[in-house]
Amino acid sequence: MELGRAGLVWALLLAALGAQAAAAGDFDPYRILGIGRSSSQADIKKAYKQLAREWHPDKNKDPGAEDKFIQISKAYEILSNEEKRANFDRYGDAGESQGYSQHQHHQFHHFHEGFYFDESFFHFPFNSERRDTSDEKYLLHFSHYINEIVPDSFKKPYLIKITSDWCFSCIHIEPVWKEVAQELEVLGVGIGVVHAGYERRLAHHLGAHSTPSLLGLINGKITFFHNAVIQENLRQFVESLLPGNLVEKITDKNYIRFLSNWKKENKPHVLLFDHLPVVPLLYKLTAFAYRDYLSFGYVYVGLRGTEELSSQYNINVYTPTMMIFKEHIDRPADVVQARDMKKQLIDDFLSQNKFLMVARLTNQRLFQELCPVKKSHRQRKHCVVLLTGEGDKFAEAYETFLTFAVANTKDTLKFVHIYNERQPEFADALLMDEETYRGKSAVVILERRNNAGKVAYKTLEEPWQGRKEDNFILLDLLDQLRTDPGLLSTETVLADLNDELAPMFLIRWLYSILDYVSDCWDSLFHSNWREMMPLLSLLFSALFILFGTVIVQAFSDSSDTRDSPPSEKEGTAAKTKNDASFSKESNSRIPKKGFVEVTELTDINYNSNLVRLRPGHMNVVLILSNATKTVLLQKFALEVYTFTGSSSLHFSFLSLDKHREWLEYLLEFAQDAAPIPNQYDKHFLERDYTGYVLALNGHKKYFCLFKPHRSGDEGGTLASGEDYNSSLHPEARGKPSCSPGSRSLKNKLHKLSFWMERLLEGSLQRFYIPSWPALD
Repeated sequence: MELGRAGLVWALLLAALGAQAAAAGDFDPYRILGIGRSSSQADIKKAYKQLAREWHPDKNKDPGAEDKFIQISKAYEILSNEEKRANFDRYGDAGESQGYSQHQHHQFHHFHEGFYFDESFFHFPFNSERRDTSDEKYLLHFSHYINEIVPDSFKKPYLIKITSDWCFSCIHIEPVWKEVAQELEVLGVGIGVVHAGYERRLAHHLGAHSTPSLLGLINGKITFFHNAVIQENLRQFVESLLPGNLVEKITDKNYIRFLSNWKKENKPHVLLFDHLPVVPLLYKLTAFAYRDYLSFGYVYVGLRGTEELSSQYNINVYTPTMMIFKEHIDRPADVVQARDMKKQLIDDFLSQNKFLMVARLTNQRLFQELCPVKKSHRQRKHCVVLLTGEGDKFAEAYETFLTFAVANTKDTLKFVHIYNERQPEFADALLMDEETYRGKSAVVILERRNNAGKVAYKTLEEPWQGRKEDNFILLDLLDQLRTDPGLLSTETVLADLNDELAPMFLIRWLYSILDYVSDCWDSLFHSNWREMMPLLSLLFSALFILFGTVIVQAFSDSSDTRDSPPSEKEGTAAKTKNDASFSKESNSRIPKKGFVEVTELTDINYNSNLVRLRPGHMNVVLILSNATKTVLLQKFALEVYTFTGSSSLHFSFLSLDKHREWLEYLLEFAQDAAPIPNQYDKHFLERDYTGYVLALNGHKKYFCLFKPHRSGDEGGTLASGEDYNSSLHPEARGKPSCSPGSRSLKNKLHKLSFWMERLLEGSLQRFYIPSWPALD
């Protein structure tokens, strides 16, 4: 019996390995994309886009769509990489066959050594331990994630994969994941893997309810990845996690303003000179990691308008150059050049230049970093503090102190300054004789003894005026300090410094409210539902009372709203007449005007009315032609009039005669709305799009689609499952096409108001696009 079981398992193992090998040998990326071996990169990209749009699992409900889409992505990944394409053309694979064979041998050998039927059978063949061991160093546990990964996400973003056993899709994305993880880890991105079978608590905490799932973590916030798992998409996803204002583009016009901000920001400024037109991801990640200490700018040396900047600092345009500017903007404080800027090189360079030569103490954290507590007699750190004021009156004293600091920089000395008016407690504790230093600058040498604020210090007897005598006195004291630590004989306890960069009380209060709301929102989705039941019960009770009151008032006042007549106007400001159907509408959206403002969408107002539309606003666009303009505008205004009270809705119309190509491009992204036409579609140019209505969200780049009502049918709009071609060509269904009469045209917009209701409820299907195409 045991021999029979063993034989069965061996047969299953050999069959699975044979099937995998056969599948690997039959994989032909050219056949999958439907192109020839001599196709160019443009042809490959075009074929990939068309097939990916056709087989995307969100649009194609075929059971094999997901596997087909994965094959298309893998084929494009091989053919878009010239090295992998050359390997496939020569050897029939992309250069991964050796690793594949080793992986098979590892599976076989491991199975043979641990030959126990119960364990081996139930884990064969998709157990993560046998599938891929490269993820082991990235595995996360709940306590490790909470205590280390989340705090570290404030310094660098994390890309996390949620996987499990018996996950077929996890196997398909592993080659892409491995390549992306290696690439991004070198750049400074944190990589993590969560095994949902063993870390259910962490997977539930992250909100991952299916595998595989990919998510990004930055500043403690989680963002899920929703796109095709290819290398470029994952790279763009990580880049999108970073704030958009990390790096400023610098040219001849703004470099002086940028570098001059060191005094206001109290930070050194970094400039990277490179020949790439976009900011490298490595530089953005570096800017995020050091954003509390440094300000970053990027100079594209190939751009016209940077010649003066490159000449000013003698830049080699063929080699990436990084410069640190501190108090002097005419010359850099430090420079590094390298043909290949590695992360370690950049980190070493920036960590040595995190502070100005004479930084201003603006908070307690900065004071602790610049003036650390001594750990031993050999590791003494002394701070030379200039206590001064703001304004031109104290400028000379500061400049001479800065000159002295530059000439006497040492590892054991830190030169800083402080504004007495902003830190009065600090100044009063160190200046015992206030009359001597009133209205003047003073210099104090101090050493921190413990974290409780105890310091030993010595104040120069005379105010600091920047004279030669002052320089000699300070230099002599510093020389004595090296041999006589007891020179700092006076001790005191300093209170914590005021945080000068902290926001005002009102802003802090708003931030606290936002954090509280965010925590409640996270708790709602990530906490135990039983714990949330009291809060949910209270919330639903309040909503029930609120909506119940609104509904009762709406029915009681419906008779008053029956006789509110709107006027009618044609053209760009179309007006509507009083209609009996308005009596059914709620008075929660009372129109502000007696007419509907409908503007034509043209290339002149395209950016303002769509591309740069404010967040939360939508433009409802009617598609018409010159022949149908008058009739459709009147019906459109009649249907949408009751929604004009909403300030977030704008109404426009688009001429089909002028912008058919723009509309057809948009409809390619709509599921079952406009199938991608091929060159043999003879009805392509005859399609009638008049009566279509699109609700365009310019900020979030999506639209909702209203399909026109079929002429001769008194029902609602087209259902999402109906055949599109038959709806556009009634003759295909055996019915003659209707002439564009007034009645049939008006019927196209029948029940548009119901569609508008669903639009405001947010229950309509949304079609997302990568970017808005040009209207011209």
